[in-house]
Amino acid sequence: MTMTDPIADMLTRIRNANMRAKESVDVPRSNAKCEVARVLKAEGFIKDYKEIEDNRQGVIRVYLKYGNQKERVIRQLKRESKPGRRLYTGVDDLGKVMGGVGVAIVSTPKGIMSDRECRKAKVGGEIICTVW
Repeated sequence: MTMTDPIADMLTRIRNANMRAKESVDVPRSNAKCEVARVLKAEGFIKDYKEIEDNRQGVIRVYLKYGNQKERVIRQLKRESKPGRRLYTGVDDLGKVMGGVGVAIVSTPKGIMSDRECRKAKVGGEIICTVW
């Protein structure tokens, strides 16, 4: 089975594991997914992630984060730009997600970064997903 949208697959795996309050979830590795995981960690939505070799493409193990009472840190994880409908935005049109509580993860010419980093670097791009 060929996967048409590996990023959506990654987000769905994280969403499902989060709903079941799992400690971690494994995702097939790709550079783009590693970058998305890096931004999620930098913005405080996941505890950590680790790349694991498996003699194929490798695996990214994402360690999910919860509050003291096991409340979810990730409330919503939504794929914005899809293969059938790409969503691009300039830096000036990059609004704040949930009034600044959430984060948009954007693929830019300078790499994958959060909407905050995009505003700092004054660069727009394709909105991969939003999370809050």
